[in-house]
Amino acid sequence: MVKRFLYCILLLLTQAISYAQSMDKIINPKEVERIEKKLSSDDMRGRAVFTPDIDRAADFIAAEFKKAGLQPGTGSSYLQNFSLLRATITSVSGNMNGKPIDEKNLAVFSAKTELSFNQSSGYKGKYVHATDTLNTLLSRLQRTGDNYLLMVDTAHRVMFERLKRRGSSYTPKGNIVMLLANEEAGEYNIQVKQTVKEMPLKNVVGIVPGKSKKEEYVIFSGHYDHLGVKKANAAGDSIYNGANDDAAGTTAVIMLANYFVKQKNNERTLIFVAFTGEESGGYGSQYFSQQYNPDQVMAMFNIEMIGTESKWGTNSAFITGYEKTDMGKILEKNLDGTNFKFYPDPYPDQQLFYRSDNATLARQGVPAHTISTSKMDSEKFYHTVDDEIETLDMKNMAAIIRAIAISSTSIIAGKDTPSRVNTSDLR
Repeated sequence: MVKRFLYCILLLLTQAISYAQSMDKIINPKEVERIEKKLSSDDMRGRAVFTPDIDRAADFIAAEFKKAGLQPGTGSSYLQNFSLLRATITSVSGNMNGKPIDEKNLAVFSAKTELSFNQSSGYKGKYVHATDTLNTLLSRLQRTGDNYLLMVDTAHRVMFERLKRRGSSYTPKGNIVMLLANEEAGEYNIQVKQTVKEMPLKNVVGIVPGKSKKEEYVIFSGHYDHLGVKKANAAGDSIYNGANDDAAGTTAVIMLANYFVKQKNNERTLIFVAFTGEESGGYGSQYFSQQYNPDQVMAMFNIEMIGTESKWGTNSAFITGYEKTDMGKILEKNLDGTNFKFYPDPYPDQQLFYRSDNATLARQGVPAHTISTSKMDSEKFYHTVDDEIETLDMKNMAAIIRAIAISSTSIIAGKDTPSRVNTSDLR
């Protein structure tokens, strides 16, 4: 009996050592450096949106996804192409409940250059109360492809203005007009003219299909865009390489893709995505979020700026919005017995939960969090030309990526499901 017990212990230890060695073989500093070095090289010229530079980065990531063995995320392509719709209103006329329409209180989400409608035109009317979450509601209605007139309570003025400036990250199927007013729509007659410009963008998406829970998704993401080329500094450097922000996160996504493809043990479908346009408004995650039913997304691991030590040193990272779901506790449980530690975000005043691509899906209720090590109160290379690979710690990056893989184990296996985000609590 004692011999059998000792044999079982020895077998478990042997399996654990083998597992660790297998992980180290795939996720190691040398491979981290290879990918990071390419993404943050001067050849990529800072990966700014709407430039050939970011297209080169997208092609590199797509090639890495293919080499890893991921299935293409969009038909036969790893490139998820879409357009940023820039619409500028040129004229507004008409009335609402007997009062003239004020252009500054009107926002339009449409690919059409002219709109003319009234209460008999088939537009669905809806009043957005002060207690509603405007951006979440708008996102949901856009997915329907129907025409809507939204009367938006003035309590939403700040978000209304933000959405109006942002425009649409894809070509809408329907038309949505928002009017800022504290009243229901009665009789109205509205005419709008606008100029519309479509600006091409692309995410990079690869998939590992699940086994028993194929229709449940776990997302691993990072953004691959950065600030591009700007005015040169005193040393003559004009390229914002974005090594930490966020070539580091994109490197992690590629490394995790390589690892999980080889494990072949995910019950849930894994989606690996490198987002575009995070630095200019989160356009990539906005479009991506429209392609999936948020109820089927069980968790999102967004990875941002993991190239430097956290405030606690090596073998540690923090989770934004830790208190909004129990996902952090699940990750910590899976890390029991390791020397790695996840902490709640130590910079709540920085509002980091809302400043990366996790926010778009979180606003749909998805347990979506960003994992980071960035010391946001003292990160001296943040958004500077000095954010280069020489400032990063490859060994620590590899340890963080391995910790993310381990911490996700029970979630991708379908054994743990994080609680949903209460969207009414979000700003």
